[in-house]
Amino acid sequence: MRLYAISDLHLHHEANRKALEALPDHQDDWLIIAGDIGAGEKTLRYALGELRQRFAQLLWVPGNHDLWTSPKGGGPRGEQHYDRLVEICREHGVLTPEDPYVTWPGAGKPYLLAPLFLLYDYSFRPDEITADSVLAWAAEQDVVCADEVLLHPDPYPSKPLWCAARCKLSEERLVQALATHPGETILINHFPLRREMAQLRRVPRFSPWCGTRRTEGWHQRFRAAVVIYGHLHIRATHARDGVRFEEVSFGYPRDWDSHLGLEPYLRQILPLP
Repeated sequence: MRLYAISDLHLHHEANRKALEALPDHQDDWLIIAGDIGAGEKTLRYALGELRQRFAQLLWVPGNHDLWTSPKGGGPRGEQHYDRLVEICREHGVLTPEDPYVTWPGAGKPYLLAPLFLLYDYSFRPDEITADSVLAWAAEQDVVCADEVLLHPDPYPSKPLWCAARCKLSEERLVQALATHPGETILINHFPLRREMAQLRRVPRFSPWCGTRRTEGWHQRFRAAVVIYGHLHIRATHARDGVRFEEVSFGYPRDWDSHLGLEPYLRQILPLP
């Protein structure tokens, strides 16, 4: 029995859908989906339908693409849209950030699996750049994120305020869970928890859309053995303070080898390799 992780499936690309459909069965294993399956309820239902056939249990956290809605309105946005995605996950028996954290039932230590939805607040920026000027700073190099049009924070006035609320909620839940859980955790989020992980050589000024400084010390504060994230499309394993940080993106077709398919990109989290 193994715990695997993958993120950024981006199933609006046909090549990615074909790779998913060719994925072998892992009937005894669990899979973490760390965000960015793709926009829309239909895409989420399709992905979960495919993956539930192949894995014993799925855990899901949302990415920014999952939270996209039309700027023209006509459907649920922001928190309401997120709640709807959670409902769809629950229809498929998938664990989400809104469910009680579960303990890994496989061999080894009893790790607490903690899916998180924390968002970002533009604080992954140079210290001299103010919050009011960060979008203009990014735009100086023609960097802008589609989230500015497609990711709505309703009912919060802004994404930073939604991010603050999500961080507060998650902090409280983790503190409560660790009061009775003596072991370590596996922290799961779409965005990196530390600013230093958001180093994007090709588009360095994209970092404001990559996380929040509120979580810089969470890997130590909440006894993490592993921190799982995606979003960057830069697969990597880092070690900080004795903690493993795993960026587990699959990515756009240009980011993976079409001859290999999806299977080699599943990252084994437990048992510890």
